[in-house]
Amino acid sequence: MSVPPEKKQRLSVYVESDLKRRLADFADRRGQSVSLIAEAAIASFLSPDADERKEAAIVKRLDRIIRNLQRLERDLEITSETLALFVRFWLNSTVPQPEEAQAAARAKGAERYDQFIAALGRRLSQGPKLDHEVSEKVEQNY
Repeated sequence: MSVPPEKKQRLSVYVESDLKRRLADFADRRGQSVSLIAEAAIASFLSPDADERKEAAIVKRLDRIIRNLQRLERDLEITSETLALFVRFWLNSTVPQPEEAQAAARAKGAERYDQFIAALGRRLSQGPKLDHEVSEKVEQNY
């Protein structure tokens, strides 16, 4: 002898008109009844594993953020080391100017610095980035 399934109970709730419209739109897109969608949403909300699913989603997002931060940290370290190496090389290879040539050297340095800033602005707005150039050079050498 089989037991007939229990009849569903009627539930009347009040919701904001915007929420009701969104629920109806969602049900239409899914080809399901509003009642079925609402029942599934309530069941999901009351499910004991709902919190675990939310936590898993948060952990997944946090893992992605951590990986991005680690990549940024690595890139910043590479940039810092590159700058330090350049400055050390420049300081070791640049001969000090005599007193009478320093004013002209400062003027030329200011002109070159302005050109550098303009080139940097162009490169940041449209040009290839250093990490792409480095990876391309490495691939060409191997």
